[in-house]
Amino acid sequence: MGWVSMSMQPKGPGEIPAETVRVAWTAFPKGSLAIRLRDELGPLFRDEDFVDLFAARGRPAWSPAGLALVSVLQFVEGLTDRQAAEAVRARIDFKYALGLQLDDPGFDFSVLSEFRDRLAGADGGRRVLDGVLAAAWEKGLLKSTGRARTDSSHVLSSARELCWLEQVAETLRTALNALAQTSPDWLAGVAEPDWFRHYATRAEDSRFPKTRTKRDEVGARIGRDGMRLLQALHAADAPEGLHALKEVEILRQVWVHHFHLVDGEVMRRGPKDRPPGAKRLVTPYDTDARVGVKRDTMWDGYKVHLTETCGDDVPNLVTNVATTLATVADNAMNEEIHTSLAARDCLPTEHWVDAGYPTAAHVLAARAEHGVELHGPLPGNTSDQAKGAFGLDAFTVDWERGQVTCPNGVTARSWYPRADSKGLPVIQVRFPVSRCGPCPDLRSCVSSATGRRRELMLRQQQAEHDAIRTIRAEQQTDTWKERYKIRAGVEGTISQAVGRCGLRRSRYRGLAKTGLQHQLTGAAINLARIDAHLTETPRARTRTSHFAALRPAELTLDGAKQGPN
Repeated sequence: MGWVSMSMQPKGPGEIPAETVRVAWTAFPKGSLAIRLRDELGPLFRDEDFVDLFAARGRPAWSPAGLALVSVLQFVEGLTDRQAAEAVRARIDFKYALGLQLDDPGFDFSVLSEFRDRLAGADGGRRVLDGVLAAAWEKGLLKSTGRARTDSSHVLSSARELCWLEQVAETLRTALNALAQTSPDWLAGVAEPDWFRHYATRAEDSRFPKTRTKRDEVGARIGRDGMRLLQALHAADAPEGLHALKEVEILRQVWVHHFHLVDGEVMRRGPKDRPPGAKRLVTPYDTDARVGVKRDTMWDGYKVHLTETCGDDVPNLVTNVATTLATVADNAMNEEIHTSLAARDCLPTEHWVDAGYPTAAHVLAARAEHGVELHGPLPGNTSDQAKGAFGLDAFTVDWERGQVTCPNGVTARSWYPRADSKGLPVIQVRFPVSRCGPCPDLRSCVSSATGRRRELMLRQQQAEHDAIRTIRAEQQTDTWKERYKIRAGVEGTISQAVGRCGLRRSRYRGLAKTGLQHQLTGAAINLARIDAHLTETPRARTRTSHFAALRPAELTLDGAKQGPN
């Protein structure tokens, strides 16, 4: 984006003008969120925190510290850019929080959009969240030790979800529009007459056939048209640089993902011949969005991870926000979350997460590298061989000699490393057929009806193997299940972020801006919670329907979402 050249001359926060103080307290004798936060926390941001986002010369910019505060208050109250700019001009409590004169004209609403562009390009959202946390830390509202909890939520892309025909048609249409603007004469000579009928308007304005055969024919026609355009763009007589246009590159990627040539004919790729979801585009309007799947939920967009403190005498504050592609697994985020918390000096002693985050390797890594006890349900061994008297725990493992002894005293020395079906490093142990075949317990030990010997899969590291056994045993105790209820509170935080700040739907396009939205959401939730703490507003308890309240105690799920927020 081409910004107007603007410079910044950092200024101190200064005192609130006396007339602004007098009028604000006359209008708000009991205070307001913005007034209380300014009085309790002082100025949250400094212009110096954002000096690298502006040029050394140019038209003076509005205070970036003020814009950062307005951006957070905007999310606290769910305001649009126009409404937020109007609040700066017209609302006394906003002027009080910003330290402005009553007659300050504020700024045009477009300044907020430009400021977000600058923040998104420099991971500036993290600076905003850090500013709120630093102020809370100074006032004793944030503690570095104790417990924290994390959970993730799906985030829908700002672009409308498209069916496959809409996706390829819109991808071709946007490329044609970009070429028509860049090189109209060339495109007029290349375009087929039918293209103007099929691609002059949005795909949603068309009616695609209902039958499968007719829809396949339309898809094949779009594939041929797109391939014809790509071939023309790479011809020797094509104007230089057209194939480098962003819309043309998106067209090329989508066509590589979905079409290929078979005996000179453009054909749609089969499901197994398409790239994995992490690489496959879903819309030409948001090229970072991906298809995410979590249990029965499927969406186009992103995923956000919120980490918060969980104590009793201070507000529960969001200490880390991480936004990823929708295809990134929860357990891939443990190290990043702990590293970010360490940089903020917010590492907890105990970190409570749901079943998507922990593995034995992650538990050991968190303990060794960060001194954090990562708590979350480890998936159990559900194989048939894990049940009964011949489960894995019934075998004795000699790690030094590289051998395993079964309950009947037979020793296996066939021990070698490999990768399992999920790509995890394991050790495969095979017992000899000569000893397993005659064993009277063979059918009880080997699940396969035709199997002639027992095989085991062990972790390659003894510490990891032992950790799995210890953790699984601990998680079966009532004490651990009671402690695990603390994790449920983070779902209330996600609910608050969804209801108050619109967390579930991205306001912007692209991973960087969506991540900025989530950082501002985390900062806004913190300000709302600090204000609730200052006004001694009690925390809301988990809502329970009248019918759910009748559920017998023995039917309560392990680790159920019953705890207070």
